[in-house]
Amino acid sequence: MGRGCEMQQLSLEEVRRSAGKIATEKLAPRAAEIDQNRIFPWDNLRDLEKAGFLGGGARGFDRVRFVAAVTEFAKACASTSLVYVSHSIVEKAVESAGSEAARGKWASETRGLGAFAVHESNCGSNAGAIATQAKRDGDSYIVNGSKFFITSAGEADRYLTLVRTDPEKGPQGMSTLLIEKETPGLSFGRSEEKMGLTSTSSREMFFDDCRVPIENLIGGEGEGTQVVGKAVIGWGFFGAAAISVGIAKSATALAIKHARERIIAGHPIAVHQAVQFMIADMVLETEAAEALLNACATEADLNPGAAVPAALKAKLFASEMAVNVSNRAIQVMGGHGYTRDYTAERLFRDARGLTLHFKTSEWLRQDIAKAAIGL
Repeated sequence: MGRGCEMQQLSLEEVRRSAGKIATEKLAPRAAEIDQNRIFPWDNLRDLEKAGFLGGGARGFDRVRFVAAVTEFAKACASTSLVYVSHSIVEKAVESAGSEAARGKWASETRGLGAFAVHESNCGSNAGAIATQAKRDGDSYIVNGSKFFITSAGEADRYLTLVRTDPEKGPQGMSTLLIEKETPGLSFGRSEEKMGLTSTSSREMFFDDCRVPIENLIGGEGEGTQVVGKAVIGWGFFGAAAISVGIAKSATALAIKHARERIIAGHPIAVHQAVQFMIADMVLETEAAEALLNACATEADLNPGAAVPAALKAKLFASEMAVNVSNRAIQVMGGHGYTRDYTAERLFRDARGLTLHFKTSEWLRQDIAKAAIGL
């Protein structure tokens, strides 16, 4: 607890330095191995916990400090960063909307890792079409249904799960439950073999008459979409944008290093204008995305009502930027960038996943346009 209080008092620059140190010393050396072998990053998470970033230490972070930490982690390992962001979503939801009993469980020493479960195979994240049902039975809910592509599934200890408690009310009939991993009737499918972000244990979840105590209801009945939206968009989208910025920073640094060190015909390739132009674009796009992210995070901290539109813009711009920048890094590095001996190809694979994660670029564009038009 003492370490947690210390973390909450850190300045932005101290958060950045502390996160950067653990990323460089602990996360980076393991990144290639856990990516290639699809190993869930438990060792990395334990190091984050020891440093005070996991387990309540960073609970008091505002968005600006949150995205600073996530950016540093992602420069070393995007998979670890995504698991961390998913945990943080649950933490923020319980903190803001959980009952006293739920907050007490979460604050205990045994709270473990959190994950959130929204997506379903037939509707994605469309709350109006969620089919997983939770029927009230005395002082419990009986949950039946399934979820898919759930980050940390099978590894996390508690799952913030969007369920339908009133079949007649569409999105207004949704609620959120915190479901324990050991709940009888809860099972998990195989881990998906994804192109990137390979260490995040994305799996299906199956609920077969899972009995969940009513005290595990997060928010009131019918408030599920608000609870999930506030946590996922208000924090998860910012986290996804920060992961993208971290990936782009690493890709840019790799391209610059290679351009300086790769000698052809007696000269480093950095002397060629074509290489310089690519690097210039990488630097500018990365810095523009980081500036937008920080501006949006600051706006959301000062005015919580602005969190949703700010998060949409930051996530869309940063995730698409990271794909472009990591792709250029491969181009600068040539054949070297296309091999697994170098980090660039992993950065590209991970970046590509962020344009799909939480909400796709197409949906984000539509939401941003509707807000701008006033629909």
